[in-house]
Amino acid sequence: MSSSSIPFAGPIPTLTDGRITLRPVVATDRPEIVEYFSDPQMRRWHGVPQPFTDADADAWRAQAAAGLRRGERYQFAVTLDDRLIGDVNVRPQEAGLARIGFGLAPAYREQGLMTRALRLALAWAFDEAGIEVMHWRAEVGNWASRRVAWAVGFSVLDGSVAGLVQPHGVLVDAWLGTLRRGDPLQPRWRWHDPVPIHGRHVVLRAHRDEDWPRIVEACLDPQTQYWLSGLPTDYSERHAREHLEQVRTDQATGRAVYWAVADPDDDRMLAELAVFVHDPQDPHGEIGYWAHPDARDRGVTTEAVRLAVRHALLPADDGGLGLPRVLLRAGASNTASLRIAERAGFTRTGRDRLAHLNRDGSRSDNIRFDLLADELPAVR
Repeated sequence: MSSSSIPFAGPIPTLTDGRITLRPVVATDRPEIVEYFSDPQMRRWHGVPQPFTDADADAWRAQAAAGLRRGERYQFAVTLDDRLIGDVNVRPQEAGLARIGFGLAPAYREQGLMTRALRLALAWAFDEAGIEVMHWRAEVGNWASRRVAWAVGFSVLDGSVAGLVQPHGVLVDAWLGTLRRGDPLQPRWRWHDPVPIHGRHVVLRAHRDEDWPRIVEACLDPQTQYWLSGLPTDYSERHAREHLEQVRTDQATGRAVYWAVADPDDDRMLAELAVFVHDPQDPHGEIGYWAHPDARDRGVTTEAVRLAVRHALLPADDGGLGLPRVLLRAGASNTASLRIAERAGFTRTGRDRLAHLNRDGSRSDNIRFDLLADELPAVR
């Protein structure tokens, strides 16, 4: 691409929101550049050399300057109190299209600073640099980057694009997001984080990687296999880890919030439940759950369902999801699940004939229950 095709050809401007400042990279930034790029996460996600030396810092700054001269790279230093703490770069791809990249030093993460920096850079790119569409990409698994992209309004394609990035000389799958000029620089949907909820005999918490053995045990149990007929019969660690990744994806896209139901004494996972939101534009929830064999017939799932449903129906101002209704469906012959629905305060509302496919290929009816927000005192 020639620089003549780029509407903006001037020097990198200084942009600030009063706290974060974006400015050109300068020679005196060298110590902070070395410190910033020495973070192992920069090696993991961006393939920068380790150790990262003064010479590497000088080469990076020279590449940024050369990219600006060619109209191929607008490189900003992200600074706090004039100390470089990260970078944002805008790289034009073709007329009206650019790609944005960013990173932040470890000590400054999870404070909303990169979100502020990106809003500055995006506003400048759309208003001053002639960009019409901005792309964001990140290797699958880089949830920190995805969280920032979500926070500034990028819409992320479902799934991933094969071989989209090459951080270590090998093509790997990546997420792709888009943002157009005029789009609000705000999240487009709710990212569901599982709020810890403490009951009398259980704790609802976020899933952890070390939960996978309990997930495998539960999903290999004959009773779980029968009622959840879509589970692989050879359910393994690989399936459990794929499930944990799907949990994060569903929460990131606003489709569900999941909890691991844990023992308050030893944190052992006892069950899993989720509130699914099938249409974020018209949010109604549906609850689903399973229990580990050694947690059944102890009231664990009933208490967990009560806690989760209460959270789902509570107004957002009170810390809940603010859903007007939660649906629950259970097989007509699944007496344990029917009992949980009734004890949790749900009202039986109908029957879906032959809607449930059993493991043996037979079909059975589903019983439909629901609970409304104005019935919440029943849950309490």
